[in-house]
Parts: sequence; C-alpha cells; structure tokens
Amino acid sequence: MTKKASALVPGRHVLWLGWKFVILLSFALCFFALLRLHFSPDFSSPPYSVSRSRPRSRISRDNFRGPPKIAFLFLSRLNLPLDFLWGSFFENADVANFSIYIHSAPGFVFDESTSRSHFFYDRQLSNSIQVVWGESSMIEAERLLLADALEDSANQRFVLLSDSCVPLYNFSYIYRYLMASSRSFVDSFLDVKDGRYHPKMSPVIPKNKWRKGSQWISLIRSHAEVIVDDEVVLPIFKKFCKRRPPLDTSKGKLNIKLQKQHNCIPDEHYVQTLFAMSELESELERRTVTYTLWNQSAAKMDDKAWHPVTFSYADASPKRIKEIKDINHVYYESEFRTEWCRTNSTSVPCFLFARKFSRGAAMRLLSGGVVGPFEASKLLGNPS
Repeated sequence: MTKKASALVPGRHVLWLGWKFVILLSFALCFFALLRLHFSPDFSSPPYSVSRSRPRSRISRDNFRGPPKIAFLFLSRLNLPLDFLWGSFFENADVANFSIYIHSAPGFVFDESTSRSHFFYDRQLSNSIQVVWGESSMIEAERLLLADALEDSANQRFVLLSDSCVPLYNFSYIYRYLMASSRSFVDSFLDVKDGRYHPKMSPVIPKNKWRKGSQWISLIRSHAEVIVDDEVVLPIFKKFCKRRPPLDTSKGKLNIKLQKQHNCIPDEHYVQTLFAMSELESELERRTVTYTLWNQSAAKMDDKAWHPVTFSYADASPKRIKEIKDINHVYYESEFRTEWCRTNSTSVPCFLFARKFSRGAAMRLLSGGVVGPFEASKLLGNPS
C-alpha cells in the first residue's frame, strides 16, 4: 500500500505542472491577442472607403485675402510649344486671378531663351521627375503640380493641361465658368470593356469602384487635397497598374507572350478611382472641360488606334472651333448616361480647352482672336 501511495504523488505533480502550463499559455495568448488588436488597422469601415486623412501642413483654404485664383498646371515633355498662344491668353487677364506651374524634364528652366512668354519664366517645379507615358510617373508628376499649387492658399481651382492644350475662350470667360461651379470637372465612367482592372488590387481597390476617364481635370481645392494626401490607392496603382509593352513586330513570337501581359494606363484611372473610393462622385461634374478628338481605328495592328488626333492649321477653322464650342452634352456608352453640361442648373458649353493642337493650329486660333486681341509684333524674336 505504501508503494501505491508514493506512486500517486509524482502523478499529481505532473498534473499540476500541466495545468500551470495551460494557464500560463492562456495568459500569453490573451496578451498577444490584445497587442495585435492594439496595433492592427481598423477594419470597421468598408474596404473601399478611403478616409480623408489629416491634410499635410498647408495654409487653410479660407485664410487668404483678395480674389480666388485658378492654378494652371502644365504637364510638359520639355518646353511649351504653344506658349505664344498662352502668353496672349494671360496677357488679357488680371495677374491676381491666376498662377502658373509647370512640370517639365528635370533641370529644364523656363527663361528668355526657352520661352516666348514672360509668364512662364521660372515657373518650373524644382522637384520634377522623369515621366514616362503609360506609367505611374505620370500621376506622380500630377501630384507634384497639385502639391506645389496648394501652397498658395489663394489657388481655389486647379486645371491640369498638356503641352498641346489650347484655350477655346478668353481668360475672363474661363474664370467665370470655373468659379461659378462648386464642383470639380472629372471625366469618370465605369470601365467594363478594357479589362484593365487587376484582381490583385482587391480588397484595397474593389472592382465596383474601378473607374476610367480623361486625365485632364479641373478641381476644387478640397479635391486637390484628397489627391495629394492619398497614401492608399497610389501604392496599389504602382504595383498592379502597368502598361503592356508596345507591339514590336521585330520580336516575332515573343510578341504573343508580351501581349498576354496585363495592360493598364494609370493616368486614365487613378483620379477617377480614388474619388469613387472616397465617396466623392456626388461632388463632381463627371465630365472633362478639355476636348479631345480620338482616332477610332478598328485595325488591331494600327499603332494609331485610339490615340488623340492632332489638329493642323486646316483643322482649326472658325467653323470647326465653333462646332466644338457648341457641344452641350456627352454620352457615356458604358453607363447609358448622357451628361448634360450645366453650371448651377444653367446650360453651358461642355469644353473650355482642346487638344492636341499643332503650332499652326494654335497660330490660327491666335490670329482669329479666340483668346483676345492679336499682336503679331509679340511673336518676333522668339526662341525656336
């Protein structure tokens, strides 16, 4: 009996140690669970909701004196070949009503030797980057322009323009048009055909928030801030929205493999998708104010298919310009939606600007007095 009693003691000891281990393990698991809850992101909001994070340090939009300004944001490859037309446009404006910002190639300087108009002197960004069409560097350049323009609290409207854009009206009309509306003008529609949405974008960017549209936008200040402050959508675009290599017949069968790669053009989707995820679409006029004529070639091997047509001198006749200015609605096939162009319930022309214009076409606009009085003497002695 003594041996049996003594044998029970080690068994109870092992059982007690086992319970202690279970209790300690339970405490440890609870502790790590609490730590994880404390440091993990909040998933209580829907995955498609981009919260309006605290804006970076900048002057309040209401803390300025004087008239509100339009910030003209030029996205240029190098110089501005149509600066003679824009110079005349700004010459007929009050300098207190506008500001100019240019994103050009790094190191390029706008001065007497590179520009025909003094309005562009030293207006280039100091932190510009090398931009490649069809890559996320394009939207990064747009963000740099907006960030610089937001430093001036008087800038209340922001218009993104290419180096081939032209104004279709004088400054006074464009200023009144944009200032009369409390909305941004952003061409945005459902992308149901191109297949540019990458499944790996989910859950950060759900497919039902994927949008497409023109990159040439006009923004109110609060929407410009949303773009500059975004830290959620841009990283996903950099990773999954990339342009497929262009067709190169010299590569033979390798082309078949390359053309199977996922294709996405970031600047045609970024702003539109960001605003859809930020629940801002109700604050937009979902159309652009910049006219583009597209070459809709049906030939698959045609490298000019679905590219903007360049207006020549002959294309910029008064009759053709009037036809563009008379457009009062835009139809979006993917949504069966007709966007009637209005500002505060008043019918207005859809387009304030147009692209792509050659120098000859821009000269015809200038000589026709589209943007204001024409003085030929100001074109003498211009840089090449």
